[in-house]
Amino acid sequence: MQISEIFHSVQGEGRYSGEPSVFVRTSGCNLRCWFCDTPYTSWNPEGENRSWDAIVEDVLQYDCTHVVITGGEPMLQAEVQPLAAALREQGKFITVETAGTVDLLLQADLMSISPKLSNSVPSLEQAGEWRARHERDRHRPQVIRRLLRDYDYQFKFVIDHPNDLDEVEAYLAEIPEAESRHVWLMPQAVTAEALTEKSPWVEAAAGQRGYQFTSRLHIELYGNVRGK
Repeated sequence: MQISEIFHSVQGEGRYSGEPSVFVRTSGCNLRCWFCDTPYTSWNPEGENRSWDAIVEDVLQYDCTHVVITGGEPMLQAEVQPLAAALREQGKFITVETAGTVDLLLQADLMSISPKLSNSVPSLEQAGEWRARHERDRHRPQVIRRLLRDYDYQFKFVIDHPNDLDEVEAYLAEIPEAESRHVWLMPQAVTAEALTEKSPWVEAAAGQRGYQFTSRLHIELYGNVRGK
């Protein structure tokens, strides 16, 4: 499977924010969000081909219970299945971070779903033919419903502007199975300054709607750098 990096840090987003975690970051994505903070896994995918059992050996070098399988889009890679199963056999708590557009049966303790709203669509100048592909593929409600049925889950919605909030409401109305206590709103920001600017109104909006708010702790601590 294509791996861009494996590293130890803290979970920066959502329910387990602040939890020491080992991150297994796959390379390759079926979307092209204009604000992607890991372009080396999407716009310009890079990495090396690794076997899932070699990855398990690397992860086990860290004395850490939480493992986050992320990307890119990890659900594109079939070897995520034996990887997740082997890590759970070792007593690891597995979070899978996905956009919810690819359906793959695998073992996970938490499915962390980040649906891509219209605010993610790249410009024609930026993406060319990828713009239409992104728009076509970014919302797969049948995949979302299967994930919600079979896993503990959280939704993380990236909020860039206040009008994104109405789209979150419309999205959740289409997926009534989603419980508001599992919904997190997160500012679109890759700098501490942008987080400081957006966090107050995003947090207020989350509270008004009965959702959770998450900052991006890793951005606050380290900035938008690889391996953190």
